[in-house]
Amino acid sequence: MPVRLRIAMLFTLLVLSILLTVGGVVTYISYRNRLEAVKMRLTGRANNIANFLRQTETFSSQLIQKIDTSTAGSGRDKEVLVYDNNNKKVYAYSDRVTDTLVIDTLLLSKARLKKKLYFKRGKKEAIAIYDKENELVIVSATFDEQGRRQLGQLEITLWFSLLGAALISFGGGYLFAGRLLRPIKEIASEVNDISAKNLLQRIPTGEAKDEWHYLSSTLNLLLDRLQQTLDMHRRFISNASHELSTPLASITSQIAVLLQRDREAVEYKNVLTGVHQDALHLSKLIQTLLEFSKASGSESGLEIQPVRIDEVLLRLPAELARTNKEYVVLLGFDDLPEDEDRLFVFGNEELLFTAIKNIVVNACKYTTGHRALVRASTRNNEIHVEIIDNGPGMRPEELEQIFQPFYRGGTVGTLPGFGLGLPLVKRIINLHKGRIQVESDIKTGTTFLVTLPAAFKKTEPEQLPHS
Repeated sequence: MPVRLRIAMLFTLLVLSILLTVGGVVTYISYRNRLEAVKMRLTGRANNIANFLRQTETFSSQLIQKIDTSTAGSGRDKEVLVYDNNNKKVYAYSDRVTDTLVIDTLLLSKARLKKKLYFKRGKKEAIAIYDKENELVIVSATFDEQGRRQLGQLEITLWFSLLGAALISFGGGYLFAGRLLRPIKEIASEVNDISAKNLLQRIPTGEAKDEWHYLSSTLNLLLDRLQQTLDMHRRFISNASHELSTPLASITSQIAVLLQRDREAVEYKNVLTGVHQDALHLSKLIQTLLEFSKASGSESGLEIQPVRIDEVLLRLPAELARTNKEYVVLLGFDDLPEDEDRLFVFGNEELLFTAIKNIVVNACKYTTGHRALVRASTRNNEIHVEIIDNGPGMRPEELEQIFQPFYRGGTVGTLPGFGLGLPLVKRIINLHKGRIQVESDIKTGTTFLVTLPAAFKKTEPEQLPHS
């Protein structure tokens, strides 16, 4: 069912509910007013008959009947019956002699007990009043034709009003819903016109600061993020293709030259050595791309468990020694707390080790002494890992680019690398809900600060003031 139709129907149901409630209240009040008016008329007639019967010397039965006959009223088929203590009828009057009430002794007993009793007989409404002074029960009855007719006319008017209100509210709600949903159709039309080829197109937000403006702005922000992601993927694919094609082209060209003519064994060995180096380079590049792809996934796809950060850092010296015997890693654990639970983070140990190792490898690679200092500390339920080197440092404009895939700074010279290490670090740290900050100076070197949330939250002890 279209949303526009649903809104119109809900609006109609709301209006009908309100009108039904109001109509029900009006009908009930009208019914109660009519009933009270009938009771009042019947009570007044019964009291008059009781007064007449007290004055038997002045008002005879014949005179009272003449008075009853000449009395006009809104009711029809009026009837008055009077009974003594022996339940004997002592007076009777009826507009229609053939249509008289049948009063049993049980009803007369209830009237004497309650003093005033309202009851119905067929279409007639009646009141029985006990006159204690004369020990008489006066029954006054009537058919309230005018009151019932007015009540019926009111109900018909209310039902027709309800029907008209339903039609008007449905039509108005349908038109109102159309105007309300028009911006959504316009937004949907604009979105349908946007494709991967024209992601620069944006949805007009309008000047009114309403919900549609918020929706359009949110979609535009989403399009901005999509455009950035696609641009990054395009650059990544372009750079990855270039990086992969370079060693393949080198291998192909060396083999092609080798096959042009017969050569000495030494030449074959030299060419095969170059091909082997290019193959190793290609293998390392593919492995790095696979790690980069794994770190680009979501947290749900990782094996997450408590990881002790100092144990991860302790693996660095031996690992870097295998990479290059000249690499030296100095570890600083002086600021670690005695409580071991504060050293754990939730994460994937191998990915965390890969991230920190990449930073340390860069620090050793680009430093003259091939040395790097790694310090760990905890603060405010966070674990901080600092990697410090005294290498050539980076310029401020380079710091904004170092986390882009395949970007390499101007100070790397001819040193080997792919430009994927720091982007990989960034993605791994983001997967672990952490942060990475860089401070660098051309003269003093570079400091990387990796911040990770602690796995087990602890309340920091308050420091006592010095006496």
